[in-house]
Amino acid sequence: MAGGAAAVFTAVAAAPAGAAEGGVSFTRVQVNDGKPIVIGVSNEVAVPASFRMATTRAWEYPAVYLYRSGGDELWHAIETSDCIKVSSGVCDFNETMYFDPSEWDMRNSEAGAWKVAARVFFKGDGGDTDDEGLTVHVKRNSRLTVNASPEPVAKDKTITVTGKVTRANWETRKYASYGGRLVSLQFKPSGAASYTTVKKVYASSSGGLSTTVKASKTGTWRWAYFGNTTTGPSTSPGDNVVVN
Repeated sequence: MAGGAAAVFTAVAAAPAGAAEGGVSFTRVQVNDGKPIVIGVSNEVAVPASFRMATTRAWEYPAVYLYRSGGDELWHAIETSDCIKVSSGVCDFNETMYFDPSEWDMRNSEAGAWKVAARVFFKGDGGDTDDEGLTVHVKRNSRLTVNASPEPVAKDKTITVTGKVTRANWETRKYASYGGRLVSLQFKPSGAASYTTVKKVYASSSGGLSTTVKASKTGTWRWAYFGNTTTGPSTSPGDNVVVN
């Protein structure tokens, strides 16, 4: 049994996802606690993972990673802990999977569902690569802005709440308009602990949001988008409106 932390730095690569030589069992695989991985345009995202590996062979560089049919892998760097010994030939591992859109080219088509595989190399030659039957969604980050006016406003008068929804374009490394999204307008009265959805509005083709509501009490307005299979959820900052 060989130990030692493994750190592998590479761009997105292609590799087979089926079993190679066997002789290894991977169990208790988790990636990001089962939650989607949401990536913007500039900040590195560190994703926690963990797994158990059982083998009697001498090994090095065990890891779990994301892949799609055809052999594409998605990860920019992987760091794996030393063996946390469970019993003879059985180790638990903690892992961090890194994604950095500012350093590596990412395609917008990479948003969506990815499968999870586990891989280890054997000392000398060969290795084992197994599909783990798990799916992880990788999503483009979204953003929202808000403005409520006039401020202040007389009780029961109309205010206009505007904003815009955008999402990360990994290919241009900028945020772009995300038109046609169904976005919730939410309100939190002064002194309250949580927001309540007041109405839902579709964004224009350029991502613009606009609606009118009656202002009955002082409080904070915001927009909330709940995401989809390729795009992460987001909420705007709150805009407080005083009602006289």
